[in-house]
Amino acid sequence: MSKSKIKILFVLPSLKAGGAERVISFIAANLNKDSFESRLIVIGKKEDAVYDTHAINVSFLGKTRVMNAVPSLFKHLLIERPQIVMGSITHVNRLLGMLSFFFPDIKFVGREASVLSVMNKYASRSQIVKLPILRNYFNRLSVIICQSEDMSNDLKCKYMVPEEKIHVINNPISETLPLKTLFIKNKKHLITVGRLSKEKGYDRILQALSKVQYDFKYTIVGKGSEKDNIFQLAKDLNLYNKITYIPYTKDIATILAKSDVFIQGSYVEGFPNALLESCVVGTPVIAFKAPGGTKEIIKNGCNGYIVEDEAEFVEKLTHLLFNQNWDPQEVNKTVIEKFDKNYILNQYEQLFARLQFYTKP
Repeated sequence: MSKSKIKILFVLPSLKAGGAERVISFIAANLNKDSFESRLIVIGKKEDAVYDTHAINVSFLGKTRVMNAVPSLFKHLLIERPQIVMGSITHVNRLLGMLSFFFPDIKFVGREASVLSVMNKYASRSQIVKLPILRNYFNRLSVIICQSEDMSNDLKCKYMVPEEKIHVINNPISETLPLKTLFIKNKKHLITVGRLSKEKGYDRILQALSKVQYDFKYTIVGKGSEKDNIFQLAKDLNLYNKITYIPYTKDIATILAKSDVFIQGSYVEGFPNALLESCVVGTPVIAFKAPGGTKEIIKNGCNGYIVEDEAEFVEKLTHLLFNQNWDPQEVNKTVIEKFDKNYILNQYEQLFARLQFYTKP
């Protein structure tokens, strides 16, 4: 008699460009088909999707807000009766915590996207969820997946989440990316890929770059509410003409491979996927020190540097560009095994298998 499959329902707010969207859709599509039956529920619209869903059983609810999807999602749970439901991003996880009252036999799993206590400093008033509410929905979830140790420690210390509920699983290298080749050019090419929002720290990147004395081009890839403020600051600092802006592209790997250095200015991170991709293609990184998963990826002097302030940024950038010969293959080796997709998938599969026997503490 064949072993029955574990039925898992994954829930995402949308399939727009974003780290959570990419990682969860990848996990849903690539779990072992002999052991798991995956289904993806997307609260948003199909026309907004930028990720390939051909390998996933997916339903789009066509809603613009998470709370508007409650009746539809409730109906899916009633009909399909999965053993596990997994969401990602705080407002989806909060909804799953609410639904858990009505489905006590289902294991609800939340994957958090950032260091919450720090991220709240950069959120609008409407985005901030009060501490008692957070603790309540955390208590309703069977398991919470964190992308980094900093996220785990934040939940334990600031939100009093029991340690046995928390599992740290890094993000995978979900695609096979081309390794860059060594090339020399007169003008140095720098790049940042990330949402144009306050916590991403474009202000301190631009302030630091304004102190650089040599010629460079700086590419920014991403969309967000801070776009106008970022480019106004670039004009104020006489950097505007050095910037190439790309709102969105499916060809990030090629652009990363043609760049000399990836720059991250974030004040807080969950697990920076674009930074990881930069290392995969062999492009080294300079990142400002911040809570989150950055320090789990960067090895100082091996695939880049973590810096404390603008002065150290300028120093390390100059050293990196002119005084250190970077071998793309060596940069790639620092991450390729640790974040291998099969290794990360195996961690998810083991967790989901154990969840069948899990009882809430």
